[in-house]
Amino acid sequence: MEIISSDLFYESIPVQSDFRNIVAANSYTPFPDDWFLGLADLENSTRLIEEGKYKTVNTVGAAIISAQINAHAQKRFPFIFGGDGATFAMPPSARFSAEKALDEVRRWAWQEFNLVLRVATISIFDIHQAGLDVRVARYKASHSVDYAMFAGGGASWAESEMKQGHFHVAESVDGGLPDLTGLSCRWTPITSQKGSVLSIVVAPCADANINQVEIILNDVMALVSNLDRGGHPVMASGPSFTWPPAGLELEARAGDSTVPLWRRKLMLYLETFIALIFFKTGLKVGGFDSAHYTKTSGANADFQKFEDALMMTIDCDVKTQMALSTLLADAEQKNIIRYGIVEQNEALMTCIVPSVMSDDHMHFIDGASGGYATAAARVKQLRAGTIRST
Repeated sequence: MEIISSDLFYESIPVQSDFRNIVAANSYTPFPDDWFLGLADLENSTRLIEEGKYKTVNTVGAAIISAQINAHAQKRFPFIFGGDGATFAMPPSARFSAEKALDEVRRWAWQEFNLVLRVATISIFDIHQAGLDVRVARYKASHSVDYAMFAGGGASWAESEMKQGHFHVAESVDGGLPDLTGLSCRWTPITSQKGSVLSIVVAPCADANINQVEIILNDVMALVSNLDRGGHPVMASGPSFTWPPAGLELEARAGDSTVPLWRRKLMLYLETFIALIFFKTGLKVGGFDSAHYTKTSGANADFQKFEDALMMTIDCDVKTQMALSTLLADAEQKNIIRYGIVEQNEALMTCIVPSVMSDDHMHFIDGASGGYATAAARVKQLRAGTIRST
């Protein structure tokens, strides 16, 4: 069926409420030829994580999405948080402002953290010309939030091309800094309750039979479904909040650059101390219910996703972890999949909160000691002929 390009294309995609459907190829819809992908990732992210800068890495990854949301006035578009970067798609009418926002967040990452952010855009047509595809699905994480999933191999190919210097976004000589309003790093790291926090990436081999791949992915999800709340690392009551938040300086660096950093930090100390009072006492003021907000934050979290690979950050017991490792090692030996598993004590939550008065705030989950970037690095090393390592 021919796809008619429209700014409303993404809104027309049906929303899946069962994550098990996400691994099925027929759950995805191809993007129109004239849409484009935007991509960004940090250079040397593996080294940065080894140096203990994983929270900074996650903050920059979420900033890519925050900059796009604000550049497009909260308009809904598909995106995926990848830990050390992000991928998104938009119609051609949004390309200029999307590239401007990518350039701005690249400049911010360098000025604030001395980090190099690679950014690129590529049309879906060019991906089709390379013999690949990008298809999209929508998964409903909660009653208020749904997240995009990508399949078809085109996003992974585009990332590889970006890392070779292709399709890059030119730097503006007189460019400014991004609007990162809503980017937040306040929740306390989430400690495992069951054994370990696992960040898992499972990618199909290039020549694997699609039916065999789907069987393996379904087997993975069947094992994970036996965990409490499907392995969700955040307790049902929501994440915890301590003062001062560990990510306060990172959030300050994402604030208004016209205000001195010390003043931004002072304002956040005061703001987060007031928030602590609300969270500890359960006070309700002006329609804000701290208990409801906390519970919703956990429900909205993106602890499972698909971007040409199954990606999960789960709270896992030892028995299930051993079963997962055995299953994946056997499938890798049979050249069906490539996988990476990183074991950690904690998960991190990085957030985009347009307003605390609505339930559509988004929360990105990653492991606190390497997470997706480290797990994906193993996959990329094993598939080095197709996707190059960071």
